[in-house]
Amino acid sequence: MTNLYCSQGHQNPSGSKFCLQCGEKIANIPTSVNQGIQPGQTLGDRYAIIRQIGQGGFGRTYLAEDINRFREACVLKEFSPQVQTPYVVQKAEELFQREASVLYKLQHPQIPRFRELLRLNLQGKESLFLVQDYVDGETYNSLLNSRQQRGLKFTEAEIHQLLQQILPVLEYIHSLGVIHRDISPDNLMLRNGDKLPVLIDFGGVKQVAATVASQYYQTGAMTPPSNGTLLGKIGFAPPEQMQTGVVSTHSDLYALAVTMLVLLTGKQPQELIDTYNLSWQWRKEVILSPAFGQIIDKMLSPIASDRYQTVSQLLQALNPPKTQPVNYPQYPQTQPPTSATVAFSPPQIPVSEPVITANPAKPKPSIWTGTNVFIMTLALFTSLGLLAWGFKNRSQNLNASNPTITSSPSSTEIEKPAVNFSPEEKQRKQKLSDSRENLGINYKFYVALVNQVFREKDPSLKGRILSDNPEDESLRAEWDKTAAQVLEKLSAISSESRRQLGNYTFAERDRWKVAVNKINVGSRSLYHLGDAAFLREFPEQKGKDFIKQPIGQVWYAFVNDQLNAILSKSAFTRIVFPEGATGKTVNGSLQPGRGKVFIAGLAKDQNMEVKLEANAKLLLSIYSPSGKIVFLEDSQERSLSKTLPETGFYEFVIVSTASEPVDYQLTVTAENPPAPEPTPTETPTEEPTPTETPTETPTPESN
Repeated sequence: MTNLYCSQGHQNPSGSKFCLQCGEKIANIPTSVNQGIQPGQTLGDRYAIIRQIGQGGFGRTYLAEDINRFREACVLKEFSPQVQTPYVVQKAEELFQREASVLYKLQHPQIPRFRELLRLNLQGKESLFLVQDYVDGETYNSLLNSRQQRGLKFTEAEIHQLLQQILPVLEYIHSLGVIHRDISPDNLMLRNGDKLPVLIDFGGVKQVAATVASQYYQTGAMTPPSNGTLLGKIGFAPPEQMQTGVVSTHSDLYALAVTMLVLLTGKQPQELIDTYNLSWQWRKEVILSPAFGQIIDKMLSPIASDRYQTVSQLLQALNPPKTQPVNYPQYPQTQPPTSATVAFSPPQIPVSEPVITANPAKPKPSIWTGTNVFIMTLALFTSLGLLAWGFKNRSQNLNASNPTITSSPSSTEIEKPAVNFSPEEKQRKQKLSDSRENLGINYKFYVALVNQVFREKDPSLKGRILSDNPEDESLRAEWDKTAAQVLEKLSAISSESRRQLGNYTFAERDRWKVAVNKINVGSRSLYHLGDAAFLREFPEQKGKDFIKQPIGQVWYAFVNDQLNAILSKSAFTRIVFPEGATGKTVNGSLQPGRGKVFIAGLAKDQNMEVKLEANAKLLLSIYSPSGKIVFLEDSQERSLSKTLPETGFYEFVIVSTASEPVDYQLTVTAENPPAPEPTPTETPTEEPTPTETPTETPTPESN
């Protein structure tokens, strides 16, 4: 049986004349459709189709691999108008270009990244494809269906957590003037890697489809609606959106409340609302706490002005201030302590999971994982002047749109030395304070970082409570010594990158990828350089999963510096063979913990030879243009001979693990295979002309 779809993509059984979800008249679209794009086909010389993963009213959705981006998984959403006139196609592309500019500026770890708009002619039919990142996960609608089969639904605690995780995403898009317009369980996905919700299928794209196709199907002409396209699912969208097309930030909050009720009750909106007076009757389906029930009711108010107007207002309602005083724990003192300690909130240290080099000895969080944020709480007794040296992780989901930690303490928070501290200890602590300020490092992040390093040196100190009395002076001195060492290591980072410590998120990874891809370098090569610089200063972190710790922020800072080194070409060179030559030799010297990336444009079937003359402290990595083939990685091998499988820019990465400068000489040669000998029946009239070694191939597009 062939399903039918309305202009908004709602699925209906064969023979339907009206959409069962929104009531729209279904156009007389032929049901005999082709089988779509077959697996293995490559679109735009870039996207290799893996399989079809969905079908809607305007086309199909495909899972594909981006062969220009190391075969990263991506999604191609097809828009192929059934009515194929030059005007319809032209208008569709104009509107999609406009919406693409909106999608492009959305750079958030819980929103699939927009890659490009692709226009193709397939079998004589114009098609537009929106290319976005692939989300490995399930929609909340699918999750609900799975639970209902077991007699289960979502709990209030789960919904409360979901709100805490998705509201920062809405706050982010609203800050850019973007309204989603189509929030529902179908457009929320739970990502498998980090178990964070992801917001998909923005209504702006569907509005384009509705504007282009629905108007044509229903009227036979492209006449723009007088009050905007009426977009949204019946029951999920607020009344004013369905009646006038007018949307605001509170429109998304209304749809979000309906979505939460569907997950809580397992009922569709039409089953929860009284169609006579349009009042919500959800309380007979689920029992919620009074406070949470009031929040849901306010979000669902039929009068727009009575709802929460912003995400910030809603978050304040969900997280009311404590009625009782809260004694927030503090940190081991690196500033001179005072007899009357000033309490302050724990820092919010954003952490993320970037893709780093493929060496199993190095931390390798999975691709496209979300941003989990950890609050490092350090127990410090305040009124008694006691110091706590251990810390504990509490996983929290903070506002990903503003993932910053609080600024350095004001002068009122910088405590005076305790009376019983020796003059030497007071002087030592003041020196640490001055060094930190000179380096521009956030105080709270600095304390969390030093605590981590100090604890890892002696795990038995985890949770150890230290007083400011003389008997603990030796441990305080050891902590201060660790702090001084950490500050010395951080001084190797540029001031620009140091200022961002505590603020890095995995959105940086996307920015880095775009930047290096523009010069035909893969992010894997960048991470090799970042690892070398980071592990020189913190060798004890090798092989550890440090990204979710404060030390992971330091890794980000080192990689950011190496990115700048590559872009400034101090750590990047393009190898170009002299005219008529088949090879090139480059010489140089690497400082400890530094590296360099080389690229060379070579052709398929050429015979490549690589030779590196250097001591064993220099490691060599070689990658194919697509990144799919790894010839060497962090290797001490000094030569390689291969027949090349691809045409494009090959990457050669050298990093130093030495403790002193090391000279190197890298030679790359590439010769064309010999021309085949003519058979006895062939009489060549002239010598075959060998193919020239390419010096340039098209630059992969970046997003």
